[in-house]
Parts: sequence; C-alpha cells; structure tokens
Amino acid sequence: MELSSVILTTGSSVAMFKLVNAGIGRLHIPESASRNLWKWRNISTSFVHSCITAIWAVLCFFRHPQMAEDLIETHSVFSHSLVSLSIGYFIYDFLDMLGNQKLSQSWELLFHHVVVITCFGLSVVSCRYVGFSVVALLVEINSVFLHLRQILRMASMAATTLYRVNSIINLGTYVVFRINTLAWMTRWLVLNRDNIPLLAYTLGSVGMAIMTVMNIILFCRLLRSDFLKSSTREAKKEKEM
Repeated sequence: MELSSVILTTGSSVAMFKLVNAGIGRLHIPESASRNLWKWRNISTSFVHSCITAIWAVLCFFRHPQMAEDLIETHSVFSHSLVSLSIGYFIYDFLDMLGNQKLSQSWELLFHHVVVITCFGLSVVSCRYVGFSVVALLVEINSVFLHLRQILRMASMAATTLYRVNSIINLGTYVVFRINTLAWMTRWLVLNRDNIPLLAYTLGSVGMAIMTVMNIILFCRLLRSDFLKSSTREAKKEKEM
C-alpha cells in the first residue's frame, strides 16, 4: 500500500471509531454507568475494536498462511489494512483519553498507545514486519473479554454468573493470547536479530519489554480483584456461619 492509502485508511479508522463512540452514546445506558458516561462509551468503543480486530487477525493467517513463515516481508493488503485500522483506533483512543481523563489516571495507557502507534506506524510505512504486527494484534482476542469485564462491572453485574464465567475466560485467554504471545514475539526477535536493522530491533525490544511489564502488572491486578478477593470474601462468610 502507498503512503496515501495508509493515511486514508488510518484517518478513516479514526473517524469510524469516533462515530462508534457517538452511536454508543445514543443507545441504552445502565443507570450505574451513567455516573461516568465517558468511560462507558470509551470502553464500549474499545470492545467493538477488539471484536473486529480479534476476528480480522485470525483471518489474516487463515487467508494468507505464508505470512506465518515470514513475518518480516510477507503480507497481504488484508493484513496491512488491519494494522492501519488499528493505528487509527489507537490514535482515536489516545485523543479521547487525553481530552477526557486526568493525565495521572491515564498516563500508562497513553504511553502504551504511543509505543503501539510508533511500532505499527514503522510497519505500515516500510511495509515490513506487518506479519509481526498481526501477531501482536492476536492479544485482542483477550481484550474482548477484558473490556467485557469492565462493561459488566460498570453495569453493576459483578455478582452475576456471566461475570464469573467471563472472569475465568478472561484469565485463560490472558495467559494464552497475551502473555504467551508476548513471550513468543520476544523469542522471535532474539532469534531473528541478524535479519532486523538495529533501529527496528531496538524499537521492538524496548516495546516488548514495556508491554511485558505492563501485562504482568495487569495480570496480577485481575487475579487479585476477580479471584483472590472473592476467595477471601467466601472464607469470611464461612467463618461467620
């Protein structure tokens, strides 16, 4: 894809997710979520992006299996468009958080988005490492359940069976599609360092290191919030009985 096509796809993506956000604001909103309408709309838009990207990323390898054998040079217009669309989403989300949330509350995600936009931007402009970027987007399979968890909590459904089932699936997919994927990507970088320019290798290594730390911290928070705390509450109830 030419640079003009990348700009068009990315710009259209920013506009599309802005429209999705506006459309969600017109739908029914749970009373408990109306206290923080911006967050409800933001998370719901992120949920839509995750659903689209999770399916699209899997289809990229299904439709173009050769890409799995060469993550540097081999890619299709279909996969290149996915990475461009995701850049648009992360730009939209960055601007949305910057304009509606205190920096002290959002700096971690803003930093995450800057790293992702930089790495993905290098990929789509150079038309290299597109396959590697698509592998990175497989983490969105977990993000579907991660965002659904937040939606259920905001809708005051944290005590439901649906939330409990989603928590289990969320933790399982977190290990498989987020932690394992990042570990595999780090290993791939190390094994292929002779085939990667120093700038790209440094950018990728730093990005992987940052993502790994952030994801381990988030995993611990999820484990403590959805499993360890609930186990403590159940133990207290048993003692009271």
